[in-house]
Amino acid sequence: MKKIITWFAAILLTSLSLIGCDDQSNHQATEQNIIKVGSTGQSYPNGYKQDGKLVGFDVEVTEAIANELGYKVEWVIAEFGGLMGQFDSGRLDTVANAVAVTPARQAKYDFSETYSFYGSQIVTHKDNNNINQLTDFNGKTIAGVLGSNHINNLKKAFPNNEITIKTYETRDGAMHDAEFQRVDGYVNSKPILLAEIKRKNLPFKLVGDPITIEQVAFPFNKDEKGQALREKFNQVIEKLRANGTLKNLSIKYFGEDITS
Repeated sequence: MKKIITWFAAILLTSLSLIGCDDQSNHQATEQNIIKVGSTGQSYPNGYKQDGKLVGFDVEVTEAIANELGYKVEWVIAEFGGLMGQFDSGRLDTVANAVAVTPARQAKYDFSETYSFYGSQIVTHKDNNNINQLTDFNGKTIAGVLGSNHINNLKKAFPNNEITIKTYETRDGAMHDAEFQRVDGYVNSKPILLAEIKRKNLPFKLVGDPITIEQVAFPFNKDEKGQALREKFNQVIEKLRANGTLKNLSIKYFGEDITS
């Protein structure tokens, strides 16, 4: 009887051990199929909340890529500066928030293939009749989002400190002050500005041409994991470009194709 009991106990322990291994394997597999992606959730029409759900051009592009790769996206919402900080510390796999490809960022990150193009554009209140060209901003204040490359583009466009640059944690804050003329101008991507002006009937007018044209892509960390994910993203981006998905999503959110 003792031998029988011992034999059953051994079988039970082995079964429990195998179940534990299966649970661990399933957990690891689940973790491997999740990618953490950052968005401000306040960047219309790239990534914003609608009826409590995160939607937008960058959001749908990311979800389309993840779907092709068999991943589930876990969205992390924070202000842009906070997102890049989390990405730098390895808590995010990438950021989908109109991240411009710049030499400084290329030194830190590996970027995917470009999936859209933007021009840094300055606007002013339509009642500012004395501001009609870029030089009219000399001695005035222009608002922009802290950490965005538009701030760097402003500094390049006005290299002799002809303007005062005022930074904000969020786009809404910068846009609000420009709307109520607490600042003289506001800089953002031209397609985004046109979409915002149309959606909210904002009293803005574009001043001059875009001060620069930028490529937008997904950043990845320069490590083995980042490189592998980047290569997978590149393959799907080309597929989505070829089958018209990128173009259709761009027209859906911007009213024009900004993907080529």
